Amino acid sequence: MKKHLWINGEHVEAKEYKSLITPYSKELLADVAVANEEEITKAIDAAENAFEKMRDMHAYDKADILNKVAYLLKEKKEFAAQLIAKEAGKPIKAATSEVDRTIMTYTFAAEEARRMTGETIMMDAAPGGENRTGYTVFEPLGIVGAITPFNFPMNLVAHKLGPALAAGNTVVLKPATQTPLSSYFIAELFDQAGLPKGALNVVTGSGKTIGDLFTTDNRIKALTFTGSPNVGKALKERAGMRKILLELGSNSGVILDKHQDIVSSVKRCVQGAFSYSGQVCISVQRLYVHEEIYDDVISELIHQTKSLVTGDPLNEKTDVASLISEEDVERTLNWIEEALNDGAKLVHGGKSIGHQMVEPTVLTNVSDDCKLSREEAFAPILIVNTFKELDEAIFRLNNSKYGLQAGIFTDDIHKAFKAAKKIHAGGIMINDIPTFRVDHMPYGGVKDSGFGREGIKYAVKELSEMKFICINHKE
Repeated sequence: MKKHLWINGEHVEAKEYKSLITPYSKELLADVAVANEEEITKAIDAAENAFEKMRDMHAYDKADILNKVAYLLKEKKEFAAQLIAKEAGKPIKAATSEVDRTIMTYTFAAEEARRMTGETIMMDAAPGGENRTGYTVFEPLGIVGAITPFNFPMNLVAHKLGPALAAGNTVVLKPATQTPLSSYFIAELFDQAGLPKGALNVVTGSGKTIGDLFTTDNRIKALTFTGSPNVGKALKERAGMRKILLELGSNSGVILDKHQDIVSSVKRCVQGAFSYSGQVCISVQRLYVHEEIYDDVISELIHQTKSLVTGDPLNEKTDVASLISEEDVERTLNWIEEALNDGAKLVHGGKSIGHQMVEPTVLTNVSDDCKLSREEAFAPILIVNTFKELDEAIFRLNNSKYGLQAGIFTDDIHKAFKAAKKIHAGGIMINDIPTFRVDHMPYGGVKDSGFGREGIKYAVKELSEMKFICINHKE
């Protein structure tokens, strides 16, 4: 099966194709188009030609289209989940949850399309402003270049498309090389829902080729990117005067202070660390445990981690399946070995399963200088260290170039507020893990974790332009 480019509301044959192999079973899923510069430019041309129609579209029409996409996706939920599970190697129950979230994301986007309101400014608050009325409106930017990762191939695409289209922009989307089928599927749903031809275009292929055109073609007015910090920084440097929205990952930390419910908090940490094999930007990677409860926490961690089911992502019982590539398996094992050579203790896992999987792994006594402490593992690894005083735990959690989300479990309200104030991250989860996210909340990081905020309401404003209007009505 060939999967062509999606340009101007049509499947367009490309000059080059590349085989797409499923991570777990290694079966051929499709031959996917590899867009060249000419084909990418045609997609930008189509987006430019469609912009006037999108800009002038009534709010209720945009909302109706987005709601219809949510409805069509709900009708094809099982197919969509199977698609994610196959191309991303995501356990089917996690893939089904992602489809549910995607439906909600487009529903939120439909609601925000109706809420793009500005504010009235009291002009006579200053001398000289008498007899004038001022107000603001939000207008679309133009063409948005969107680049998405493999780990949430449907919902993270929705976090780009939903806000951009709700604001009245047009989009050229570059999905991850490993997970393009979800994006082509969604593009067809938008076409069925009545989105103007050219308002959404999907191009697959080289990230460098597409990214270079996104940053050199002046018709692209905004970039929204989720991916690695190195690529995000390079895009930001080349973006010039364009608006840019970056979500660049993390090595999220959790503090387990002395508290009553160790079993449930450990359960949440296990879920946060090993869901989708740790390939989530806000996976729990670093755990700081108060020394008085450390032994109980480790015992419970081992117990709950051992209960996880590894294997085929299409099996309804599977909790942990394949990593996205064999290269990531090799890298993960090398990082584990480095930590062990540096004095860390392996308490569970640490080995590969075949060529594509890594066992859920728990390490203790991990140096703050190891890659597993400093970098984003994007693998099923949890490192555990102890602390005596809360300030020490906060210092170690903050001792990272990342700052996306963090969590703390505590029964002490004063410690909760202290952590909320002192932890340097975009989001702080009290009595929960940093992996928690619902799709209407503000989401984004500080430091190397990103720039700007997603969450539908907030991303709509990021991908819009404020205009101020003042009327002089002399009496």
